Amino acid sequence: MSEAPYQVIAAEIRRRIEAGELAAGDRVPSTRGLVREFGVAMATATKALQVLQQQDLVHAQPGVGTVVGSPPAAVRPTREQPLELNREQVVRRAIAIADAEGLAGVSMRRIAAELGVSTMALYRYVGGKEALVLRMVDTAIGEFPFPAEPATTWRAGIETAAHLQWAAYRRHLWLASAISLSRPQALPNLLPHTDAVLRALGPFGLDGSTALYTAITVFAYVRGVALAMEAEVQAEQDTGMTADEWADEHLDPLSTMISLEGLAGFRAVFQPGFDFDYDLDRLFEFGLELVLDGLEVKLSRLR
Repeated sequence: MSEAPYQVIAAEIRRRIEAGELAAGDRVPSTRGLVREFGVAMATATKALQVLQQQDLVHAQPGVGTVVGSPPAAVRPTREQPLELNREQVVRRAIAIADAEGLAGVSMRRIAAELGVSTMALYRYVGGKEALVLRMVDTAIGEFPFPAEPATTWRAGIETAAHLQWAAYRRHLWLASAISLSRPQALPNLLPHTDAVLRALGPFGLDGSTALYTAITVFAYVRGVALAMEAEVQAEQDTGMTADEWADEHLDPLSTMISLEGLAGFRAVFQPGFDFDYDLDRLFEFGLELVLDGLEVKLSRLR
């Protein structure tokens, strides 16, 4: 009987580890990388990594991905020391996996395997996958509470909310894609961010729709830029090139296209010696200032 696709993938990664092609601490292909390399579905790639983790060959390392080697003994359950589960442990383990591999790497089976319990045991603490993701979002955003002292100006109040959101997205790259713009999740640690913007706008006496559109616009801006972070990290992992290295490699084709297509705006910018440093933190600050400057103009008109 032929092996299942996930077994074939797991065997190949195990071979690479045993052959020394992947050393301890090296990052193994992500689920998306396995999908591309082996032409399988995401679920198959995820199952292959689960098998490798169950065999103690790899483990998820937050901020890095799935790497070769066993996790520290302090976080591995043993038969002699069974893990006593609680909801926070399950949620935190799910967050660690998402930090390392994105939300695609999170599954009830995967979490159960890492915690050394049955999959069904998890449902007692977090319900299903959808409920788990909501708890992950609430926990992650809750790591960045509002300061005890309220902001003294409307602009400072909105800036505080925006910067806290950005910091959360910075730490947890999966978070922006897990939060909905059109179907907002009613979560204890998330609602205060919208409330902060609404309170900042309170003195202007805006009608309800205008106030909510304003809060949604600020939220959409921060989340929109944050979505680029996860994509960029994934692209760097897949290509082995930073954004600057990628830009350097594509500069000549871009210059040729600008010249051939007669793109005058680009020609005016790309003068000899011009060097553009694409930095997402700088882009966030620059764009936030534009959003708030525009809001200030609108508020002054409403006065």
